[in-house]
Amino acid sequence: MKKVLIISTSLRANSNSYLLAEEFKRGAIESGNEVELVSLKDKSIAFCKGCLACQKIGHCVISDDANAITEKMEVADVIVWATPIYYYEMSGQMKTMIDRANPLYSKDYRFKSVYLLSTATENESYVPEGAIKGVSGWVDCFEGVTLKDTLFVGGVTDPGDIRGNEGLVKAYELGKNV
Repeated sequence: MKKVLIISTSLRANSNSYLLAEEFKRGAIESGNEVELVSLKDKSIAFCKGCLACQKIGHCVISDDANAITEKMEVADVIVWATPIYYYEMSGQMKTMIDRANPLYSKDYRFKSVYLLSTATENESYVPEGAIKGVSGWVDCFEGVTLKDTLFVGGVTDPGDIRGNEGLVKAYELGKNV
């Protein structure tokens, strides 16, 4: 059994990337894993100040929702990011959360596997490349951690457009095999 943390970064209700995350969650639970899905929707997460105090004190000096999420990341075996693609990159709130997870560098984090689930209006295969590069850069900063897999579903714009899309089946299968 693995402890899986899924972080949904879309701020829209019933977003396509959130629905993708839900299917990953369903597959991971059915395989006997302990799974938590955290949404950044309605969370207060400020920008990193770059003060690096977190490296000395073990947590961010900014008191908001990012600290609790970072604590969950520290004890997870698997981290799954789910994001809409905005302008060929991860959502700004995802990047902000990644920056605010900086205290993890000096900690004894458990996660070894990272996944990226993404959705976009555009459907070309190159659309998620910026987000993949950003997550890969973050993963490369952690010893022994790998970006296990990515899943991109394009051609979905409005909330719920992904319903009936084969990408949901792929997300479920990824979760099942986490």
